[in-house]
Amino acid sequence: MCPMRSLGPQQVGQILGALPGIPRVVISGNFATPHVVLAALDAALPRYRLFALNAQSGIPDRDGVVLETCFVGPGMRRRPNLRYLPARLSLAPTLFRHAAEPDVVVVHTSRPHEGTVSLGIEVNILPAAIEAVRRRGGLVVAQANEQMPYTFGDGVLGLDDIDYLVEVDEPLPGPGPVTLDDESRLIGERVAGLVGDGSTVQMGIGAIPDAALRGMLGKRGLRIWSEMFSDGVLDLDAQGALDPEAPLVASFLFGSDALYRWVHRNSRVRVKRTEKTNDPSVIAKNPQLVSINSALQVDLFGQANASRINARIHSGFGGQTDFIVGALHSPGGQAILALRSWHPKADVSTVVPLIDEPVTSFQPSAVVTENGVASLWGYSQAEQAASMIEQAAHPRVRDELWEEARALGLLDG
Repeated sequence: MCPMRSLGPQQVGQILGALPGIPRVVISGNFATPHVVLAALDAALPRYRLFALNAQSGIPDRDGVVLETCFVGPGMRRRPNLRYLPARLSLAPTLFRHAAEPDVVVVHTSRPHEGTVSLGIEVNILPAAIEAVRRRGGLVVAQANEQMPYTFGDGVLGLDDIDYLVEVDEPLPGPGPVTLDDESRLIGERVAGLVGDGSTVQMGIGAIPDAALRGMLGKRGLRIWSEMFSDGVLDLDAQGALDPEAPLVASFLFGSDALYRWVHRNSRVRVKRTEKTNDPSVIAKNPQLVSINSALQVDLFGQANASRINARIHSGFGGQTDFIVGALHSPGGQAILALRSWHPKADVSTVVPLIDEPVTSFQPSAVVTENGVASLWGYSQAEQAASMIEQAAHPRVRDELWEEARALGLLDG
């Protein structure tokens, strides 16, 4: 391993442009995409594979670039050059050992501090990618940003772990403000009502998770063990809802400048590698873990599709399967699926008799919609189906669902 060198993006591009064959490049995903180095690489390499989780808009998309991921974001969705690798997120790092061996890893980091940099808001699968590329003798390039927060956990790298460093000073993008409509607020209130004091919470991103967190402001002693968290934790902390002695654990962060300033060198925040945050056996060790996820569809058997539309990949397993299993094994834990009962764009019910897409997960504790809470776990299939129809489904489709439930034999006991 050679000592790290600080170079400009064009110089790094020239070095990467000399790579033989069709190299695989793994980059930071979500809102930590290292755009400056990636642009230089893209200009220098005519053909390469680009692997990123939940890639946002603005990544290269041209002939010669094969996009790879196990969780599809808007930057890769519906792209003809997409190579999707199905994997639970807890197992995604193992892909780098055989199915997606990296030649280069490009990470977006903080500026150096006392001989180290931090992966900041995106740790996730990157430590595993760095370890894999080192085993292969490949390269690690860091885009070191003055505005990337320095977070503690598994994303602190020594400068000797990096081959080339490109210094930048530019704002981090974010998901933008989320608008809460009446349905989101109502669903969020129902979800929050299931969360007791002292619970450990896992949530996703979007209007319903944000509404659920707002509904928890009056709780006390809450802990966070999640694949990610966003700005909602700021309000929980300000209102005294969080256990001040418990670390806030996630594998990536997704939010505003205010959130990124708050996590900077915050010793309460631990951003860990995905193998730890998403391991169901580790999740289960958290008391009263409440997993809050969403889906595109749920059916009368308690199955959920959160991955595909018309058999075409929309996102992927993500962490839903990991957290549902972990939550159900947690002492006092709950696995909640929260969604609207009617899809406004497609103008169809999200509660269906039987899902005809590949199933992402099954057997949650409850399904929550604006209509109510359908308790599932521990009930017979007839009771589960009746609860889904009466409590979760939109009134417009309940008669049809009763007929389908009978035809499926779900009301016979």
